[in-house]
Parts: sequence; structure tokens; C-alpha cells
Amino acid sequence: MCVKVCNKRHINHCFLMFVNNQFKHKDMGHMWDSLCCAGEEGPSAAIAKVKQETLSQTVSYGTSHNDLNDTLLMEPSDIKMYPTEDTPLPEGRPVKRKKGPAPKMLGNEVCSVCGDKASGFHYNVLSCEGCKGFFRRSVIKGARYTCKNSGRCEMDMYMRRKCQQCRLRKCREAGMLEQCVLSEEQIRLKKMKKQEEETARTSAVATPGPAPEMPSLAPEQQEMIEKLVALQKQCNKRSFLDRPKVTPWPQSQDPLNREVRQQRFAHFTELAIMSVQEIVDFAKQLPGFLELTREDQIALLKTSTIEIMLLETSRRYNPAIDSITFLKDFSYNKEDFAKAGLQFEFINPIFEFSKGMNDLHLDEAEYALLIAINIFSADRPNVQDHELVERLQQPYVDALHSYIRIKRPNDHLMFPRMLMKLVSLRTLSSVHSEQVFALRLQDKKLPPLLSEIWDVHE
Repeated sequence: MCVKVCNKRHINHCFLMFVNNQFKHKDMGHMWDSLCCAGEEGPSAAIAKVKQETLSQTVSYGTSHNDLNDTLLMEPSDIKMYPTEDTPLPEGRPVKRKKGPAPKMLGNEVCSVCGDKASGFHYNVLSCEGCKGFFRRSVIKGARYTCKNSGRCEMDMYMRRKCQQCRLRKCREAGMLEQCVLSEEQIRLKKMKKQEEETARTSAVATPGPAPEMPSLAPEQQEMIEKLVALQKQCNKRSFLDRPKVTPWPQSQDPLNREVRQQRFAHFTELAIMSVQEIVDFAKQLPGFLELTREDQIALLKTSTIEIMLLETSRRYNPAIDSITFLKDFSYNKEDFAKAGLQFEFINPIFEFSKGMNDLHLDEAEYALLIAINIFSADRPNVQDHELVERLQQPYVDALHSYIRIKRPNDHLMFPRMLMKLVSLRTLSSVHSEQVFALRLQDKKLPPLLSEIWDVHE
């Protein structure tokens, strides 16, 4: 008898927890009316009515009686609501899962794209391995497909191999997100960061032993680093000598003066041209760069230039005055960038990235190695000889790793943190493309060199 009473109390306690959770997600007014009617029908009748309505709602969400006990034992914050067939969704908008762990797989789920057996949630959608891989390849390659049936193919396990355009369209309609797809370079950097973190955790729990022998740079690595730092200083000096050629920053503060606005824009574009020339000179003298074909040299430079410009900008950031200094004398805050025609949607991320880089306290060698690694990125568009580019990049990666281990022996996460900054630069590069488009809408014409390297077609 005692056991039965205890079980009944436990079930009632769990049930009330579940009812409380339902109040958060269901029609609270309807349930509140049921509870308020206790004065007429009695508390027991009201609670029984709520139980009946709650259990019926549970069944409508696809919960069996076997799953009910598990659901009742869950904390209210653990219960997640998903749309059902009775819940209308906005037309033309893909279903987007809420953040958090994916729901538990039962084993009988089907792919939202082709109907094959699903292996899990991929790129925000329940899908099979085949559609996951197809979507990833299509996004990375920027593939463009054509349909022989004017885009009206019904997608299933057979048609998915016959019509790639309709398969990609169905992927997007199902809710797959391109921004969830990582490039090969991002995946490689992510794996390296994970390996470094695992190494750091292992070393943290390892039993104390004799002090390890201090690593040292190989002679060729030392020579490479010294050459890169000397190259950077040489290129910077050349830009400094060209400083008098830059259009002066106007002293007038009149925001409506068209000539003043054009002069500020010209000032910034001329600084950008000097920076591009600096990067090209540096790249041409990098060991291995001239081994590439001219087409691959151009492909690497066109896509990496803006990222290297942002890296160089972060070097010149002064946190004391929240400004960026070019050519030793020209300092600009956010308002100055805005006066030159740039948007705060682009300005703010530049300053945030610069602050983050400043917090790492990198020296000249680390910046030079990061720039070299960024230039030799094999996953850039239109690169032909991926294997050669990767082979040329590896010595710079190894040199940076060794250099950091010597300079910061107790900071095992510095190396992956630095490489992840290169991933952040990819995002900033996309924001820059939007800024260039906005400038064109303002009828601000870029100089030919910048138009060419940023693929702006007037």
C-alpha cells in the first residue's frame, strides 16, 4: 500500500511539472479556465479535465505512452516544441530548427530532400548522407546546374541522380543553409584547433616529470622568418616614401560639401592602392610564389588582398584612442571612415577584429607568417594547382607553429587561435564585398586597380 501511494505521489509530481511546461507553450487561457472552474465542479474534476486535455495534446505531438514517462521526467527547459502538420508555416520560408542539440533519432526518419533514410541533421535539415554531401560540394564549388524539365522535377531517390538543379533547389527549400557549410580550409583549421586543444588537455592532466627540452627553430625556419620580416619592413618603407603623393585629408567639417566628401574618398582609395601594391610586392618575393603559374598567382592575390589589408589594419590599431594609424601620421577613428563613405556595417567589424588581434599581442614575425599562410590558401576560387599551393603553404604553417611553441611555451592554444583569425577574415571579406556594392550605389567610382582586384565591373 505504501509503495502504491509513493508511486502515485511521484506520478502526480511529474505530471504537474509537465503541466507547468505546457503552460509555457500551449493556450494558457484555455487551461487556466479549466482550473478556474474548480469552484463549480470541484478541484478533482478540474485537474482531471486538465490531465485529459494535456495528454491528448501530448499525443498530437507524436508522443506515445511509452515515451510519456520519459517526457514527464524531463525538466521544463528540456522540452522543445516542433511544428506539426496542424501548425501553418509562412510560405516561401524554410523550416529552421531552434538552436541546441538535435532531437534523438528513432531510426525510421527519412531525408527531407529525396526520401531516403536520414542519417541526422545536416546543415539545419534532416537529410541522408548523399544529399548532405551533394549540398556541400555544390556550395563549395559554386556549382550551377541546368534542368531539362524547366525545374519541375519531383525529387525522390531516383530523380536525385538525374536532375542536380532540382535536387539543389529542394535542398534549399527544405531549409539547408549555405552559411553552415565550411570550406576545406576552414575544416582543416578547425581540425588543427581541435588537435591543439586535445594536446593542451592531455598535457594539463599529465603527471609532472622532468622539464621537456626547449624546442628550437630549424636553421631554414629561422632564415625564412628573418627574410619575411625584412621583406615587410622594406615594403612598408616604400609606401612611407610615397606618402606625399596621397590626396590630403580635408580640414573642412562641412558634411554637405560634395567636394570635401570626394576628397576624403580619394584619400582612402589612394591609401588602399598603396596597401595593394605593398601586398603584391611582398607576395612576389615570398619563397615559392613565383613557382606558381601566372593564373594561380592572380587568383591567390585577388581573393587574399582584402584579408591581408585587414590584417595590416589590425597591426596599426591603437586601443588607447580607438583609432587606426596609416603611414605613421594618418590616424582615423570610426567617424573618419564613415565620412569617407564607408558604412558602419563594415566599419564596426573592422574595429572589432582589430581589437581581437591586438589582444593576442603578436610580433612582426607572427604577422608576417600569418600573411604568408593567408596568401597560400589552396581553396581560393579559380586556383588550378591546389596540391602545389598546399605544399608551398606548409613550411609557413610549420614555422609559425614552432615559433609560437618557443615564444609562448605555456600557451598551447595560441596557435589554433591565430589560425582561427584567418577564418574570421573570410567573413570580413564577405562584408567587404557588400560594402563595395554599396559604394557603387552611391556613384563612388573605384580606381581601376581596386576595381580589377575586387572584381568590380562598371
